[in-house]
Amino acid sequence: MSRAEQPSRRTVLAAAVVAAVVTGAGRTAASAATGPDAAGPLRAPARLVDNHAWTTFTDWRSGTAHGTRAVAGLRPGLVLAVPAGTTDYTDPHTGTTSAWEYATWTSPVHRLTVPATEVIASWNADTPAGTWIQVELKGTYSDGTDTPWYVMGRWAAGDQDIRRTSVDDQGDGRSSVWTDTFAVDDASTGLRLASYRLRLTLHRRPGGGATPTVWRLGAMGSDVPDRFTVPASAPGTAKELAVPRYSQNIHVGQYPEYDNGGEAWCSPTSSQMIVEYWGGRLTEEQLSWVDPAYADPQVCHAARHTYDYQYSGCGNWPFNAAYAATFPGLQGVVTRLHSLTELETLIAAGIPAITSQSFRADELTGAGYGTSGHLMTVIGFTADGDVIANDPASPDNAAVRRVYRRREWENIWLRTKRYNASGKVVGGTGGVCYLYFPARPTARQRRALEAVGVR
Repeated sequence: MSRAEQPSRRTVLAAAVVAAVVTGAGRTAASAATGPDAAGPLRAPARLVDNHAWTTFTDWRSGTAHGTRAVAGLRPGLVLAVPAGTTDYTDPHTGTTSAWEYATWTSPVHRLTVPATEVIASWNADTPAGTWIQVELKGTYSDGTDTPWYVMGRWAAGDQDIRRTSVDDQGDGRSSVWTDTFAVDDASTGLRLASYRLRLTLHRRPGGGATPTVWRLGAMGSDVPDRFTVPASAPGTAKELAVPRYSQNIHVGQYPEYDNGGEAWCSPTSSQMIVEYWGGRLTEEQLSWVDPAYADPQVCHAARHTYDYQYSGCGNWPFNAAYAATFPGLQGVVTRLHSLTELETLIAAGIPAITSQSFRADELTGAGYGTSGHLMTVIGFTADGDVIANDPASPDNAAVRRVYRRREWENIWLRTKRYNASGKVVGGTGGVCYLYFPARPTARQRRALEAVGVR
C-alpha cells in the first residue's frame, strides 16, 4: 500500500474501466449510483459476478489435452505426462534463455452468466524446482468476435527457474490486460465478454521427471456498474475470528528489491495472516534466507513469493491466491462480493477475507491515512455491525486489530468511483477480495462459499 494519495497502475486501470457510463447492459450511472438515502425500498442486487473453476477429475478430463493428464485423488489435478514439444523462453527479467518441455490443456468454453467488462483468472498449483506454468485467456465478445490469446500470468512458486511475471502491452483495440485483469476498453459501447476459455501450459526442464500439478483453474467475470456510493446493508450476526496479526510497517526498508520493502507489503502481509489462520507454517529451512534480525520473517517470505517482476509489486491478486494455495490443504480464489452481508456469511462459517479498497484519510474514521490501494483482512463484525479488520498498515502487530464504521467501510470497498485528495475522479475496486479456504471445506463452509458464488 502507498500511504500517499498517488496513482498506481491498478488505480489507472480502475479509472479507465469506470470512466464511461455503462449503457449497453441496460444500466445508467443514475440508476447504478443509488445510495442509502435513495427513495423507495432497496431491491436485491442483480448478480454482478460469475466465478467459475475447473477442479474435479471430470473437469480435468473435459478439456483438450496435448501432453497433459488428469490425475485422481483427494485433490484431483492436471500434470505433464508426455511433452507436446520443446520451446525456448527468454526470461525478460534475467535475460536468460532456456529450453523447456511443455504440454497444454485448454478448458471447455465457459459462457458467462454475467457478460463481463472485467475478468480475473486465478489458479492453484504446485511447481517443484525445474517447472513453471503459463495461464492464458481467450474470449468471445458479445458481438461474436474473438479476443486474441492473452497471457494472464507466468508463474512459479519459487524464483529459481523463472521470475514470475504478468505481461504488459496486450490488447486488440477493444480490450486490454492490465497486470492481472482483462478489461473491456470502453464499457459505454455495450461491448462485453460473453464467454472465455483458459489455456494452461505446463513447463519442465528437458529430460526431467518433475511436473507442475494444477488443482484449480478458473476466472471471475464481472460487470460492476459505475457508482460513487452503494446501498447500506443491515448488520448481521456478530462474530470475530482468531486471525494472527502482522504489521507490514515493521518491515519498512527490508528487502527493497521486493516493491521497496514493507511499506508496500499490505497484500502479502494479509495473505500470511490468513494462511497461518488455517494452520499454514513455514519451516526454518524455507525462512533461512531471511535476515535473522528481522521479526516475522514469514512476512518477508510472503512478499518475495508473491512479487510480480513486471508489475514491480507484491499486489498481483492471482499471485497472492496462488501463494496461499502452495500451503498443504489450502486453496485460494480472487472474486468480487456484493455487500458486507456476504462477508458476514463467510465470517459466520469461519472464513476470513482479504479485501481491496482505496480512500482519503477523511473517509475511514480511525485509519489515520489515505491510500490509492490497500489490502486488509476482515476477521469479524461487532454487535453493531461494524467491521473488525486486521489492518497491516499499523505501526506494530499489537495495533493491527481495528474496528471501522460499517457504512464507511462498505462504501470505500464496493464503490468503483471516488474523489481523491485533489478532487479528481479516480477508480475503486468494486468489491474485490481474496478468499483462502480449505481444499476440503466443511459442509457449512461449502454452503457459505456457494452463497457468494464460489465453488
